[in-house]
Amino acid sequence: MDYRETLDYLFDSLPMFQRVGASAFRKDLRSTILLCDHLGNPEHKFKSIHVAGTNGKGSSSHSLAAIFQSAGYKTGLYTSPHLKSFTERIRINGLEISPELVVEFVAENKSFLDELKPSFFEMTVGMAFWHFAQQEVDIAIVEVGMGGNFDSTNIINPELSLITNIGFDHVQFLGDTLPLIAGEKAGIIKESVPVVISETHEETSAVFIKKAKEMNAPLVFADENWKAYKESEEEGKTSYTIQTSGELKRSVKTQTTADGDKTLDSEVSFNRSVETQTAAHNFFNLTFGLNGNYQKYNLPGILESIAQMRKMGWNLPDEAVLEGLKNVTELTGLKGRWQTLSSHPTVICDTGHNEAGFREILSQLDTYTFSKLWFVLGMVQDKDISKVLSMLPNSANYVFCEAPLPRALPAYQLAEKARFFNLKSEIIPDINEALAFARKNAGEDDLIFVGGSTFVVAEIEEL
Repeated sequence: MDYRETLDYLFDSLPMFQRVGASAFRKDLRSTILLCDHLGNPEHKFKSIHVAGTNGKGSSSHSLAAIFQSAGYKTGLYTSPHLKSFTERIRINGLEISPELVVEFVAENKSFLDELKPSFFEMTVGMAFWHFAQQEVDIAIVEVGMGGNFDSTNIINPELSLITNIGFDHVQFLGDTLPLIAGEKAGIIKESVPVVISETHEETSAVFIKKAKEMNAPLVFADENWKAYKESEEEGKTSYTIQTSGELKRSVKTQTTADGDKTLDSEVSFNRSVETQTAAHNFFNLTFGLNGNYQKYNLPGILESIAQMRKMGWNLPDEAVLEGLKNVTELTGLKGRWQTLSSHPTVICDTGHNEAGFREILSQLDTYTFSKLWFVLGMVQDKDISKVLSMLPNSANYVFCEAPLPRALPAYQLAEKARFFNLKSEIIPDINEALAFARKNAGEDDLIFVGGSTFVVAEIEEL
């Protein structure tokens, strides 16, 4: 088979959660274990960081990969789902796995795949681990697909586990309370492996503390040691002031102004300790290559993960941390995170798709000045979207669309649900036609937001 035929085989023969939903979900690791046994257990042949969480795990994974790349490590990155190309899921130093290697993997293992019948996700995990082992990466950043406990990626024994946050998503699979969802994600915590929690939540902290104690795993809540304050946003990058505290207090260089006040220099020292005389020493500045106000919740977990990896002897210089965070999109190819597509009218897309994600999206939209707000939205049919719809402003204009996959909620059904919340809309199923309609009818000073589902953002032609 050539590459196109190979992709057709993978998409058509193996159940794919992003297309069909529940029928592709398996609550055990049997097929993944058997596949990796067949491949010679590649998961044991590279070091890794395992990243889970309801929101922020993709941004955090890409950011960690960018930092390790900047430090000179040969860095694997496994994420899902892909936006434009299947090969986006598997990268080494930002370069996607080649179509030739995808063909080679399937050709060498097709008879076994036909017999085992793994899910699409189980197969891609096996392919990623095979590729990372074959290419002898120094470290791989591995993003959980969904949950944690029974996620196919959960056969690795990482250097560090990172759990970004807990929110309501995939409740039919993970549970309908935050502690239940946290319990599933806590499944990535391994014996004696340090675990970082990016965000502390009263409802879920006890779950992580209990699991960490059971596994004898050192546990750190990152937001107890780091706070990120957004200062400004310019040309696709955001400036932050980072506050540190506690035992992990980091030093920064300061300058003294003519009137004797202390001001912050942009140079950061993460790994040297100095006696601090003023509160200014608890702060430093950095530039992050990902926009979106919600990134302030991800940065503490990223920075704490770097601190923990340094303790283990990984050489991650200050310069590499700053460069990686500043150039994360260029280094890893990440797209669709509060990405501005054009201006006059301003068009922004984001992959946020659940209640917590939309809360942050709406909060950030409130910081913009515009004449009229437009939403081009599509969603999936296996989620309760009523809470998201209830949050949306009925003063905005809506164009409802749908991604071209069986799991997508038909646009007319989305419009029917939206009427209960007094949201008036146009129905244009094709995503790019829906966006074109909004652009045609919007004024130069209007703002158009495109999202509602990762799969809607994936269909934007200009992304």
